[in-house]
Amino acid sequence: MSTVTDQAHKHHEHEGEDLAVAARRSLEAAGEQWTEMRESIFAALAEIEKPASAYDIADSVSRKRGKRVAPNSVYRILDLFVRTNLARRVESINAYIANSHPGCVHDCIFLVCDSCGNATHIDDDGLSRSVRRTAESAGYVDIRPVIEVRGRCAACD
Repeated sequence: MSTVTDQAHKHHEHEGEDLAVAARRSLEAAGEQWTEMRESIFAALAEIEKPASAYDIADSVSRKRGKRVAPNSVYRILDLFVRTNLARRVESINAYIANSHPGCVHDCIFLVCDSCGNATHIDDDGLSRSVRRTAESAGYVDIRPVIEVRGRCAACD
């Protein structure tokens, strides 16, 4: 999974242990606890290169823990991660990616490869600004634009 950032939107991309620390800080700042299970699920999500399903994450965590982790438990934690900006959901494929800058809130655009499954995450609030304005003028609040573009990436073309 790669990230492209527009010129107006600069932030630090975390990775490895630095990402886990940033995620923990962000979750605790939101008033939530960083439990052992949440840490395990975030670690599994962060190490998978492509968007991952709850089942992929449950399998990974189950192998590491030596006991089965139910996908329903993973879904609940992933929902929490999305609400608190630790993860992003790629809606069209019902999969998740770790947010490499959890302290930064913005709209995400995903370019999803139909061939290999890779997703490129683009930070460009300018693209989603008119979507937000349209929704606000229709009376919507707590707007979360989801913009995904499907096609084949350069490596698969």
